[in-house]
Amino acid sequence: MLCGVDEAGRGCCAGPLVVAAVVLSEAIEGLADSKVLSEKRREKLFDQIIEKSKHKILFFDNNFIDNFGLSHALHDALVQISEHFDAYEILMDGNCTFGVDGIKTMVKADAKVAEVSAASILAKVSRDRYMYAIACKYPQYSFAKHKGYITSLHVKQIEEFGYSSIHRKSYKIKALSEPKLF
Repeated sequence: MLCGVDEAGRGCCAGPLVVAAVVLSEAIEGLADSKVLSEKRREKLFDQIIEKSKHKILFFDNNFIDNFGLSHALHDALVQISEHFDAYEILMDGNCTFGVDGIKTMVKADAKVAEVSAASILAKVSRDRYMYAIACKYPQYSFAKHKGYITSLHVKQIEEFGYSSIHRKSYKIKALSEPKLF
């Protein structure tokens, strides 16, 4: 039996890193990398995955990431997943095990392996739901729109309002550090 693992939010400058692990109990039609699916399709698949799998979803907030780093968060996630799914072969999307023994990796596994596609969807939808929920607390940042990723709009908002309490302050945003000519 295979446990697929993927994450969402690694490249964001605000909000949590979310890591999901999935063992499917039955096949689910239409699984794919979450990035190529519409939001509506991801939401529909999310409910099916929850219903037809054993799964674990882990959140690492911006403070954890600022204090310990992304690699440490991913290491911790894989340790927890390994302990929770100890009877399963674990396959992580990408090419790094973050120092955790017994983890296999595959580049683009989220597009090739159903369990990893399912994990990709659980991580993405869980993170997006969190960002929608938190957006009303920080309306000036449009988190429901860009979900904490670095966009030109988000950079302008940080320049105008500074960092919020959910921003990753350890991240260096190139657009903010470049000198302005005018």
